[in-house]
Amino acid sequence: MSTIAHLINGEIVFRSGRTTAVYNPALGAAIRQVELADASTVQQAIEAAQAAFPAWRNTPPAKRAQVMFRFKQLLEANKDKIAALISEEHGKTLEDALGELQRGIENVEYACGAPELLKGEYNRNVGPAIDSWSDFQPLGVVAGITPFNFPAMVPLWMYPLAIVCGNCFILKPSERDPSSTLLIAELLHEAGLPKGVLNVVNGDKAAVDALIEAPEVKAISFVGSTPIAEYIYREANKHGKRVQALGGAKNHAVVLPDADLDNAVNALMGAAYGSCGERCMAISVVVAVGDQVADALIERLVPKIQALKIGAGTACGLDMGPLVSAAARDKVKGYIDAGVAQGAKLVVDGRQLVVPGCEDGYFVGGTLFDQVTPQMSIYQEEIFGPVLCVVRAASLEQAMQLINDHEYGNGTCLFTRDGEAARLFCDEIEVGMVGVNVPLPVPVSYHSFGGWKRSLFGDLHAYGPDGVRFYTKRKTITQRWPQRASHEAAQFAFPSNG
Repeated sequence: MSTIAHLINGEIVFRSGRTTAVYNPALGAAIRQVELADASTVQQAIEAAQAAFPAWRNTPPAKRAQVMFRFKQLLEANKDKIAALISEEHGKTLEDALGELQRGIENVEYACGAPELLKGEYNRNVGPAIDSWSDFQPLGVVAGITPFNFPAMVPLWMYPLAIVCGNCFILKPSERDPSSTLLIAELLHEAGLPKGVLNVVNGDKAAVDALIEAPEVKAISFVGSTPIAEYIYREANKHGKRVQALGGAKNHAVVLPDADLDNAVNALMGAAYGSCGERCMAISVVVAVGDQVADALIERLVPKIQALKIGAGTACGLDMGPLVSAAARDKVKGYIDAGVAQGAKLVVDGRQLVVPGCEDGYFVGGTLFDQVTPQMSIYQEEIFGPVLCVVRAASLEQAMQLINDHEYGNGTCLFTRDGEAARLFCDEIEVGMVGVNVPLPVPVSYHSFGGWKRSLFGDLHAYGPDGVRFYTKRKTITQRWPQRASHEAAQFAFPSNG
C-alpha cells in the first residue's frame, strides 16, 4: 500500500512514521495511507517557509502573478486526474469534483490580478509639502487548515491569494482525502513557484496545535466544523495570531406561495443532496410558508428523491455518492433515528440503501422529514448528510424569525416572485450569504465568502477582497521633503494639515 507524504521545501518528505489509512468510501476499503506530521515535521516546514520569505516578498507582484497564470493552465490540463482522485477518496461524483475544481481555478484567476490587488493609496500634499500613502505588505509565514469535503477548492481559496500577496504558506489538509491536494501543490511547483513558498504537511490535531503554537506563523485560515473553528480561533488568538475560522451551518430555504414550485424543487434537490449533503452551503431545512406549499413541495420532492442515482462517485452520470467515512454514515443514520424518536414524520428513509457492487460502502440514501420543529436535534444541529427537513410556517416573518433565532448564519435563500418580499428578506435576515431563487449563494471569486454568528470566527471573510486584507498588513507612510533648507520652530500642538 502506497504512502502519501509531506511536501516541504519543494521535496516529498517522509519523516514521522506515524500513519493513518485513506479509504475509498464507495468500497469501504483502505486504498493507501498518509503520514501524520509531528511537531518537528511542522517546524521543518516553518523553517523552509521562513527561509523562502525574504526573496519571495521582494519578488515583483507581476512575477508572482505569472506563476499563477502557469498554475491555472496546469490545473486545467490535469483536471480529469484531479477529479478522479477527489472522487476516489472523498466519494463525490466526478461531475461534482470537476465543479469543485473549477471554483478553485476561479480563485487562482483572481490571484493573477496581484499587481492590481496590491495597489496602495496615495495622496499628495496632505500638508505643506507632505505626501502620504498606504502600502499593503505580506505578513510572513501563514497557514491554512482545510476540510475533507472540498480537498481542491478550499485550499485554493487560501494559498494562491496568500502567496501572490508575498507570504509563504503552510497547508494542513484533511488526512481523509489528501492525494488531490498534494498533486495540486506539486503542479504549483511545476509552474515555477520557488521552493519553500508553499509547504504541505499532512496530519491531525498534533499538526494543528503545532501551527497554532509556533510564533513564526502569523495568521491561520480554517474551514471546518464550528467546535473546531472556535477552538482554533480561541487558541490561535492566545498566541497573537490573526485568525479567520469558518465553521458550520444550518442553511434554510424559504418557499413562498408565489414561488415557481417546480424550479424550487429542482433547485432544492441539488442543494440538499448534491455531494451527499457534505457541504457547508447545503440546504438542510426548507421552511414552507403555508400548509398548501408544504404539501405541494413534498408531493414533488418524494419521487425525485426516490429516483436519485446513487453509486460509486467514480462512475459517470450519478447524482450522489457515499459519505466520506463509516463514522459519517453512522452519525447521519443516528440523526435520522433521533428525528423519528422526537416525532418528525419520516417521508423518505435512506437508511437501508444498498448499492450493488458496493455493499461495504458508506452509503445513505436521500432522506426527507416533514413536521420538523425547532426543538428537534435534526433542526438544531448540522447533520452534514443527505437529509432534508421540512418546517411549516404561517408567514414570511415567522420563517425569517426561525432563521434569525438559529445559532448559525452561513447561507440562506428565498424562493419567490415578489420583489418586495425579496428585498425585506435580504435586508433583515441575519445570515452572511443570501440567495433569491439561488439555492447555493456561494460568492464568486472576486467577492468574499463567509457567514455570520457561529458560522464565522474572525472579522474577515475568505478569498476575494477580504482575503487580500487578511493576508496583508497596512503600512501608512507620511513623508516630507521641504523645497529649501530652512529652520523651523518646534511645534507642540498636535499636527494638522493646516
